Amino acid sequence: MMVVSMFHVIVEIPESFTIKDKRMVVQSIKDKLHKRFRISCAELDLLDSLRFAHIGGAYVSNSIEVGNSVMQKALSFIETSFPLRIHTVEFNTEHYD
Repeated sequence: MMVVSMFHVIVEIPESFTIKDKRMVVQSIKDKLHKRFRISCAELDLLDSLRFAHIGGAYVSNSIEVGNSVMQKALSFIETSFPLRIHTVEFNTEHYD
Protein backbone atom coordinates (compact mmCIF):
# COMPACT_ATOMS: atom_id res chain seq x y z
CA MET A 1 0.00 0.00 0.00
CA MET A 2 1.21 3.52 -0.81
CA VAL A 3 0.10 6.44 1.36
CA VAL A 4 0.46 10.08 0.32
CA SER A 5 0.17 12.54 3.20
CA MET A 6 -0.21 16.21 2.28
CA PHE A 7 -0.54 19.57 3.95
CA HIS A 8 -1.43 23.09 2.89
CA VAL A 9 -0.51 25.98 5.15
CA ILE A 10 -1.02 29.73 4.81
CA VAL A 11 1.49 31.71 6.81
CA GLU A 12 2.02 35.40 7.50
CA ILE A 13 5.61 36.60 7.55
CA PRO A 14 5.39 39.88 9.50
CA GLU A 15 9.06 40.80 9.07
CA SER A 16 8.87 40.59 5.28
CA PHE A 17 8.91 43.97 3.54
CA THR A 18 9.88 42.88 0.03
CA ILE A 19 9.22 39.87 -2.21
CA LYS A 20 12.90 39.00 -1.78
CA ASP A 21 12.53 38.85 2.03
CA LYS A 22 9.49 36.60 1.69
CA ARG A 23 11.10 34.30 -0.86
CA MET A 24 14.15 33.84 1.38
CA VAL A 25 11.93 32.67 4.26
CA VAL A 26 9.80 30.44 2.02
CA GLN A 27 12.88 28.89 0.41
CA SER A 28 14.37 28.24 3.83
CA ILE A 29 11.15 26.51 4.97
CA LYS A 30 11.07 24.34 1.85
CA ASP A 31 14.75 23.40 2.10
CA LYS A 32 14.62 22.55 5.79
CA LEU A 33 11.42 20.48 5.48
CA HIS A 34 13.01 18.50 2.66
CA LYS A 35 16.29 18.00 4.48
CA ARG A 36 14.81 17.17 7.89
CA PHE A 37 11.61 15.26 6.98
CA ARG A 38 12.07 14.34 3.29
CA ILE A 39 8.91 16.29 2.43
CA SER A 40 8.49 17.64 -1.11
CA CYS A 41 7.31 21.27 -0.87
CA ALA A 42 6.21 24.11 -3.12
CA GLU A 43 4.84 27.62 -2.81
CA LEU A 44 1.33 27.18 -4.18
CA ASP A 45 -0.34 30.58 -4.17
CA LEU A 46 -0.06 34.19 -2.96
CA LEU A 47 3.14 34.54 -4.96
CA ASP A 48 2.88 38.33 -5.26
CA SER A 49 1.88 38.93 -1.64
CA LEU A 50 4.61 40.54 0.45
CA ARG A 51 3.56 39.06 3.78
CA PHE A 52 1.59 35.89 3.07
CA ALA A 53 2.65 32.54 1.61
CA HIS A 54 0.66 29.41 0.73
CA ILE A 55 2.94 26.39 1.05
CA GLY A 56 2.10 22.77 0.29
CA GLY A 57 3.99 19.61 1.08
CA ALA A 58 3.70 15.88 0.43
CA TYR A 59 5.22 12.78 1.99
CA VAL A 60 4.97 9.22 0.64
CA SER A 61 5.10 6.22 2.97
CA ASN A 62 3.52 2.82 3.47
CA SER A 63 1.62 3.76 6.65
CA ILE A 64 -1.10 6.34 7.40
CA GLU A 65 0.21 6.70 10.96
CA VAL A 66 3.77 7.42 9.81
CA GLY A 67 2.56 9.97 7.26
CA ASN A 68 0.34 11.77 9.77
CA SER A 69 3.14 11.79 12.34
CA VAL A 70 5.60 13.32 9.88
CA MET A 71 3.07 16.00 8.86
CA GLN A 72 2.41 16.95 12.52
CA LYS A 73 6.14 17.13 13.27
CA ALA A 74 6.72 19.25 10.18
CA LEU A 75 3.99 21.73 11.20
CA SER A 76 5.44 21.97 14.72
CA PHE A 77 8.86 22.56 13.19
CA ILE A 78 7.51 25.41 11.01
CA GLU A 79 5.79 27.01 14.02
CA THR A 80 8.85 26.94 16.26
CA SER A 81 11.66 27.55 13.77
CA PHE A 82 10.53 30.52 11.70
CA PRO A 83 9.36 34.09 12.46
CA LEU A 84 5.81 33.71 11.14
CA ARG A 85 2.16 33.28 12.08
CA ILE A 86 0.15 30.32 10.83
CA HIS A 87 -3.33 31.25 9.58
CA THR A 88 -4.69 28.13 7.91
CA VAL A 89 -3.66 24.48 8.01
CA GLU A 90 -5.19 21.58 6.09
CA PHE A 91 -4.07 17.94 6.13
CA ASN A 92 -5.08 15.29 3.59
CA THR A 93 -4.17 11.63 3.22
CA GLU A 94 -4.75 9.38 0.26
CA HIS A 95 -3.91 5.71 0.06
CA TYR A 96 -3.45 3.49 -2.94
CA ASP A 97 -3.54 -0.30 -2.88
